[in-house]
Amino acid sequence: MPVEMLSVRHSLSNVGRFPSVTLGWGQDEPEKEEPEEENTEEGACRQWLRKICPCCCQRLSDDDDITDMVVTGIPDVDNNAGMNGDKPVTGGSERCGICDKMVDIKMAFLHYIPVSELLLTVRSIDLMKTKMGLNRLEHHTDRYYGDDLIIRRGNTFMMWLDLSRPYYPNTDRLHLELKTGSLPTVAKGTHVIIPLVEELEDDRWEAKIVKRDGNRIKLSVNSQPTAMIGRYQLTVATHSPKGKATSTHDPGNDIRMLFNPWCEDDTVYMDDEDEKNEYVLNDVGRLYYGTEKQIGARTWNYGQFDEGILDACLYVLEKSVTPPSGWGDPVNVVRVISAMINSPDDCGVVEGNWSGKYVGGTSPTAWSGSVDILKKYQKDGGIPVRYGQCWVFSGVTTTVLRCLGIPSRSVSNFNSAHDTDVSLTTDVYFNENLESIDHLNTDSIWNFHVWNDCWMARPDLPPGHGGWQAVDSTPQETSQGTFRCGPASITAIRNGQVFLKHDSPFIFAEVNSDKIYWQRNLDGTFTQIHSEKNAVGHCISTKAVGSDERNDITHLYKHPEGSTEEERIAVETASRYGSKPDTYSSPIAEDISIEVTMDGEGPRMGGDAELNIVMRNASSLPRTINLHSQVAVMYYTGVLKATVKKDEKPVELLANEVKTLEWILEYQHYQDQLVDQAALMLTLSVRVTETQQVLATQFSFRLRTPDLIIKPVGEAVVGKKMAAEIFFTNPLPRTLKGVVFHVEGLGLQSVRQIAVGDVASRSSVTLTEHFVPTLPGSRKLVASLDCKQLTQVHDLNPTLMGGSGAVPESILHHHQKTPNYGISC
Repeated sequence: MPVEMLSVRHSLSNVGRFPSVTLGWGQDEPEKEEPEEENTEEGACRQWLRKICPCCCQRLSDDDDITDMVVTGIPDVDNNAGMNGDKPVTGGSERCGICDKMVDIKMAFLHYIPVSELLLTVRSIDLMKTKMGLNRLEHHTDRYYGDDLIIRRGNTFMMWLDLSRPYYPNTDRLHLELKTGSLPTVAKGTHVIIPLVEELEDDRWEAKIVKRDGNRIKLSVNSQPTAMIGRYQLTVATHSPKGKATSTHDPGNDIRMLFNPWCEDDTVYMDDEDEKNEYVLNDVGRLYYGTEKQIGARTWNYGQFDEGILDACLYVLEKSVTPPSGWGDPVNVVRVISAMINSPDDCGVVEGNWSGKYVGGTSPTAWSGSVDILKKYQKDGGIPVRYGQCWVFSGVTTTVLRCLGIPSRSVSNFNSAHDTDVSLTTDVYFNENLESIDHLNTDSIWNFHVWNDCWMARPDLPPGHGGWQAVDSTPQETSQGTFRCGPASITAIRNGQVFLKHDSPFIFAEVNSDKIYWQRNLDGTFTQIHSEKNAVGHCISTKAVGSDERNDITHLYKHPEGSTEEERIAVETASRYGSKPDTYSSPIAEDISIEVTMDGEGPRMGGDAELNIVMRNASSLPRTINLHSQVAVMYYTGVLKATVKKDEKPVELLANEVKTLEWILEYQHYQDQLVDQAALMLTLSVRVTETQQVLATQFSFRLRTPDLIIKPVGEAVVGKKMAAEIFFTNPLPRTLKGVVFHVEGLGLQSVRQIAVGDVASRSSVTLTEHFVPTLPGSRKLVASLDCKQLTQVHDLNPTLMGGSGAVPESILHHHQKTPNYGISC
């Protein structure tokens, strides 16, 4: 609605009615002063303004009307009517200093518009992004150079918005927008719209106002643990009765989002603090070279926190021309980085050179860190840096992955095989006279080779294959048409499961292939004349956590050679997926089968776990089986934490016999290894002596947590006090430390924590919780228990209660029949 212009009266009594206007005609007459205490009609707000700024807010005359409205404009009067440019003056006197600070309020008195109806805009954004600010400290990004906002996904961060006026939740709306990539799209997660909510919830983009200060509001912003990493442009969109507005993008407010090893819902989560300090935060490492008998070490400066390195790492991602919509998956990001660190097919970071001639570049042995390489690559606009060999590729890969938030380490393998024909063997060919056939002898064994391990869950693989993954950036063989390798599960490599992605056959051959010697026959065929089973994959090394010592991790990549049958089973299993599946003798028959079964709902926490191993012999002849078993604790993400028991046992099967073995895991084996939401994985591998048949299977199970029982006491009536008893028995043969109960119920009880303290072994606890129902209808009271030694204790079927009048008859009868109402989780 247009504002009606005010008419100018020729009475000097009009002077002062509009504090920013002075009339410019008529004779000057002295104003009559009135006692301040006599003016009872003047509003309290105007009295306060006049006291604060008398030069701008003079006393109203008797014939002036009074309104509670405020405005943000001035009448369209010409300069002869008292205007000095675009600055209003009062009575010919100079404005006071307060005037400038009260421009919005002063101008608001002229057009009679409520403050809540003014256009809401964003004046400035404070991301609280300094290195020692709360955001950077809580996100473990305080070591990165500069004062940009660098955050890790899955965590909350704080920010201040300075608005043009106070924010009114009843009429105003506000949301944040983050955009990344050249074509941001909401459906692909590259255009994020963050709404304001009353309460933040996990696993979603949301913002909440946590503080108000005049025109300023402080927001707590929650990010998804699956968000795309990269550089986001931030803007703020506002909606008010006067219309919509969007803040201008300021590059200084761009947000860098990283992976988050500290967030349990991020697939790169790593629970050990010492390992996070080593594999994410340590910016100096050790690389190993030489031979297995003469291992040398050199220091490498990863420098992931140095000036410009984060932007250089993001530049590498951007240079890959892969869509940012895939940058939320660490498997995909690692695969991209593996391709981009080398240069043959995508103008990547480092150009390899093994010629010994390094004209026009730097000798690979001269580099001592990644910083200069990455800076030069970005500065030169993506021209590959000359030159590198395997340790350079690995060192730069460690820098980039740690910088982006993926735990990573450089790994050296001595006597490292290079399999060129996917045979999963290292082949040496001779002619009829035992002379080398050079054009066939393309496989090789390097004195040493350096690649990387990176840590992540693998939801794309069967459970148990998360954890350390091998990735190799040295350009040796192509993978899906590009020079890259990995990430491949080390667990899969160890067990010969080379059918699992990515590129596990190549890495398996590097560490555990047999060296096979072939002689050409007169008819052109080849016969295997010799094999070496312990020729490759020795002294696999990485820097130890928290020290400069060398840590031998060969056991993670392969079973001990020569000492167990498991290693031979892994080799022969893998070879059947290679290009020469007949390298090893095929089984005469495959008549044995094996499976794992579990009785009832499974074993309970605190007791022995009992499973059944069922073996069937479909042959009419007896069979001898060598059974290997191993059980490990596994995170819910599929990452194996620790092996808790290993066993080997011979089994005799009669003809057509079905035999069931009872397998028992005693409590003492797993009591110190369990983690939150943990499961156990039993792995079985078998070789049949008579037929050489090899088979394997895995079985995952969890230990059932105890019952938590809730029993209502008294009648459930709105506004009437009642109670509920919560009963719990410690099932473990050990004391639970620092037990805490959480109780809540919509319409019954707000969230409440009850500290119980220690609960002795096999002892019981009964709590009585008093509350007053506030909502009618059937209500559910839920409770859970938490302590370090025992988690995931809660009631799956919460207790029901009536909320208006007596307890509903059906519910009352249910509780009378089942006084201990609780469900084991």
